[in-house]
Amino acid sequence: MENALLIGLSRQMVLERQMDVVANNVANVNTNGFKADNSLFQEYLKTGAHEDNFVGKDRAVSYVLDSGTFKDLKQGPLEQTKNPLDVAIDGGGFLVVQTAAGERYTRDGGLQINNQGQLVTAAGDTVLGSSGPIVFQPTDHDVSIAADGNISVLEGVNRIDSVRGKLRLVSFADAQRLLKQGNNLYSAGTGTAAQPDTASKVKQGFVEKSNVNSVMEMSRMIEVTRAYTQIATLLQQQSDLHKSAIEKLADVPA
Repeated sequence: MENALLIGLSRQMVLERQMDVVANNVANVNTNGFKADNSLFQEYLKTGAHEDNFVGKDRAVSYVLDSGTFKDLKQGPLEQTKNPLDVAIDGGGFLVVQTAAGERYTRDGGLQINNQGQLVTAAGDTVLGSSGPIVFQPTDHDVSIAADGNISVLEGVNRIDSVRGKLRLVSFADAQRLLKQGNNLYSAGTGTAAQPDTASKVKQGFVEKSNVNSVMEMSRMIEVTRAYTQIATLLQQQSDLHKSAIEKLADVPA
């Protein structure tokens, strides 16, 4: 197969994976705390098909290689919900939650109380405080969450001011190493450890929305589709050219 066909095929493979990334971003445009992904590309040089008996060396052929993705970690817009259990993190911190697979991290602050009185995420994962799970009493009301994550309530008919815990906020020296685990959760990658975050602030009654720019992602989806179609047309033209050349070469004059 000629180099033009190989290069076109490599580009199509990359475009297919890029479409998966863009489609996932679009699907999560309304997911609280979601961070968009972007594809990384680099040039991959390799010699083409060649014979060793040529005097001059063949030029290296430039292929397309998608070396991975990186996360857009900029903060998404904050939306006021007026739900006293909702929290948005102003800064680079993450909430810590307990899952069946261990501790995970999230920016989704849409919280609620389960039937055991524990503070949990919308998916039911237990939100961890500095001393473990945060548990409320049946008589608690008027929940107040301070900027540093301290949670206090008024308890009972006597309206006693009680502390129920403090949200555990963590950050990472290199947050790009975090691994997406699905369900809007992250796990620490190799060589990455969670550190207590005292710089980030908590805003009660708000949630952080997705930082996906829907208009930009839709435009990118159109660009990827057009590029894939153009390359498919080019490969078809190359195939037709080969077919025509073979037919003419096989047409031996009588």
